[in-house]
Amino acid sequence: MKKILFASLFVAFAGHALAADLLDTVKQRGTLKIAVEGTYPPFTFKDAQQNLTGFDVEVATEVAKRLKVKPEFTTGEWSGLLAGLQAGKFDVVVNQVGITDKRKETFDFSQPYTFSSAQLIVRKNETRVFKSLDDLKGKKVGVGQGSNYADMVKAVSGIEVKVYPSAPENLQDLASGRIDAALNDSLLIPFAIKQAKLPLKAGHPVGDVTTMGIPFAKNNPKFKQAVDKALNDMKADGSFKKISVKWFGIDVSKAPTAAK
Repeated sequence: MKKILFASLFVAFAGHALAADLLDTVKQRGTLKIAVEGTYPPFTFKDAQQNLTGFDVEVATEVAKRLKVKPEFTTGEWSGLLAGLQAGKFDVVVNQVGITDKRKETFDFSQPYTFSSAQLIVRKNETRVFKSLDDLKGKKVGVGQGSNYADMVKAVSGIEVKVYPSAPENLQDLASGRIDAALNDSLLIPFAIKQAKLPLKAGHPVGDVTTMGIPFAKNNPKFKQAVDKALNDMKADGSFKKISVKWFGIDVSKAPTAAK
C-alpha cells in the first residue's frame, strides 16, 4: 500500500513539474531565450560592429527586462525559427511573426505589437505596373521561406515563386533581374532598400493589414499574462513608441488603414 501511495504521489509530483508554466521556468533560469533571424533589417540584424540590433531586438530586450530576467538571443534562418520554438530550443521568437490561424494551432501568441501590410518591391527602372499579385501571373516573385508572404504568393496560380532564406539574397536577385518582383513587410522595405544600396523601390501594397505577435508554447497562461503586461506597460509609458519612432518614424503598434 505504501509503495502504491508513493508511486501515486511521484506521478502527481512529476505531472505538476511537467505542467510548470513557462514564466516559472524563465524566472528560475534567469534568462529569456529569444530567437531572431539576425538578417532582417530593420527588425533583427547585425550592425557594422557585428552587434545584434534592430526594432525587434530592442522590443525583446525591454520585455525581458520587465520580466526581470536577462535576454539570451539566438539567431537562425527564418525557416527554422518556428520549428526550433516547437522543439523547445528557445522560449519565444521575436521576429515579426504574423499571427495566423494556422500558427495558432501550434503556438499561443502575445497581444499584437506591430501592424503592417504586405508590399511589393520592384526595380527602380521598372516600367511595368504591378498593382496586385494577379498582375504578376507568369512572372517570378521572391519571398522569404516559410513566411506569410510566401503563402500569399503561392495562393495565386500562375506565379513562379522563388523562395529565399533571408531578405538580402532576395533583393540581390531582384536587382540582378533574376526575379520580377519581391513581396515583403511594408515596414521593412524603405530601410532594406537604403541598407542594400540597390536600384530598387517600393511597389504597391497588397492584401490586408497584418498583425505581428510573440509566439510561445501553448498552455502557459502566466507567461502570456506577463508578456502582455510588459507590452501594455511599454505602450503606456511611451517606451514602445520611442523604440518604434527610432526605427520607423511612426508608432507601429497603431493599426494603419488597410492596404487596397
